[in-house]
Amino acid sequence: MKFISWNVNGLRACMQKGFIDIVKELDPDFICLQETKMQEGQAEIPLEGYNKYFNSAEKKGYSGTAVFTKHTPLNVIYNGMNIDAHSHEGRMITLDIGSCYLVNVYTPNAKDGLLRIDYRMEWETDLRKYLMRLDSEKPVIYCGDLNVAHNEIDLKNPKSNRGNAGFSDQERGKISELLNSGFTDTFRYLHPNDEGRYSWWSYRFNARKNNAGWRIDYFIVSDRLKDKIKNADILSDIYGSDHCPVILEADI
Repeated sequence: MKFISWNVNGLRACMQKGFIDIVKELDPDFICLQETKMQEGQAEIPLEGYNKYFNSAEKKGYSGTAVFTKHTPLNVIYNGMNIDAHSHEGRMITLDIGSCYLVNVYTPNAKDGLLRIDYRMEWETDLRKYLMRLDSEKPVIYCGDLNVAHNEIDLKNPKSNRGNAGFSDQERGKISELLNSGFTDTFRYLHPNDEGRYSWWSYRFNARKNNAGWRIDYFIVSDRLKDKIKNADILSDIYGSDHCPVILEADI
């Protein structure tokens, strides 16, 4: 199966930049979207053959996730952590796809000055517990914009960004904690030493032209799925957002 994850930075805006043609060309079984910034029904999405599931933020034009799939899941779970603090911004959709769980997440940003770091830490702790609970039932594919570059290799300027949102010791530590709990970063599993491979670039300072980016979009899977990974890559030649899509292909 082919899985795509993409922070579209506004689905309606991305649709004006070729989103539909890109999806048709990639032809995924599942495409997981983050930062849709829309309510279900606000735009027609002409993708025949795909079931469409939305989890929108209560605040209009903000956050939001969606999953489009050619398959019919056994169950679709919104806000699976079942914690009120995490249930208002449309940041998670979980699909039971039979052989495993697919969890699509748009992780809260810690904000400049780490103003939201305490909430971010609560989110990370609760999410890890949720993923581990799912993993006790069947394997998990966890994807999305996780708003953190794990290691120095994952961003262009690690020294000047040390301690900033997305590269704080706290956020990086939470990714390490998750991976140490029985999960694998699929891209680094296949490409442990690849440098200059990023999935997000600021709109400022010609960052994308200069490839001054961050790898903050991931597919992370239960360790027991490692041997089923066929491809994990970053599709940096695809535009339409300040993020590019990331891909996982696996025998699932």
